[in-house]
Amino acid sequence: MTRLTALLALALALICGPLHAQEDYPNRPIRLIVPFAAGGSTDIVARIIAAKMSEILKQQVIVDNRGGAGGNLGAAAVAKAAPDGYTVLMGTVATHAINPALYTKMPYDPVKDFAPVSLLVNVPNVVIVHPSLNVKTTEELIALLKANPGKYEYASSGIGTPLHLSGALFESMAGVKMVHVPYKGAGPAMLDVVSGQVKIMFDNLPSAIGHIRKGSVVGLAVTTKDRSPAAPDLPTVSESGLPGYETYSWNAIFAPAGTPMAIIDKLAKAGAAAVADPDVKAKLADISAVSVGSTPDALAAHVKAELAKWGPVVKASGASINE
Repeated sequence: MTRLTALLALALALICGPLHAQEDYPNRPIRLIVPFAAGGSTDIVARIIAAKMSEILKQQVIVDNRGGAGGNLGAAAVAKAAPDGYTVLMGTVATHAINPALYTKMPYDPVKDFAPVSLLVNVPNVVIVHPSLNVKTTEELIALLKANPGKYEYASSGIGTPLHLSGALFESMAGVKMVHVPYKGAGPAMLDVVSGQVKIMFDNLPSAIGHIRKGSVVGLAVTTKDRSPAAPDLPTVSESGLPGYETYSWNAIFAPAGTPMAIIDKLAKAGAAAVADPDVKAKLADISAVSVGSTPDALAAHVKAELAKWGPVVKASGASINE
């Protein structure tokens, strides 16, 4: 082999190698990093979807829980991973919309450090009150709060969490004032609401719906644009006293920036097919998650809109974390 022939062969290998790897993708298991502890709503959603994606991609999609710093630790791990499609993130409203405004030191850029893959599901929040408050609608709650500024407390899962900021947005849009009581998680917060120690809470619908059905709390309205199929009798906040109000949790797959588009497209199609599967949709609906399955471009637009929405809310709330 001449020197020129050898150089041409090397160049061809360098060009064709990555292309073949993309065509052959995936040829080994994929790690789906969930940036929160096992057992939470993001983890549950991830495991339901990962099982179906494993079937579709014919490679195991392994859920890897990397909790800490409100989701920042797990998200940062993916941002720094090789852009080969074998380490991806189950991102949320926290990791890609709220934390960038909440934390003074971010270990990643939510836009520049990630390649959007697919918005998989939306999860409604719900406004709940203790029965002793004697309100049945959002309009009645707003009227009560306006007549008693600063008198009533609302519980959340912690400072700067989506549940805290759902309450802060409610205060801002309704022109009312409540006292925020942060807890170390939604579970302890709900215990105090059920007992009546705190009268109001903005919670994820999956964890609240059992208490609503038992009557231990009163569900006033869901926070999404449309009513939830899991609780069709509950109106939306927007249609019951606060037009334009909308908050919800969401789960989406992100890959590290620089991941080849061919791999992004394969992952996006697999994610969309997974959440469109009738059995998966039923499992997700059972925990009040609404299937979406967007394109990468649609997820990119969604993140941009969410950053613009939550930045001012975080600032107005005064919440800030120095980590």
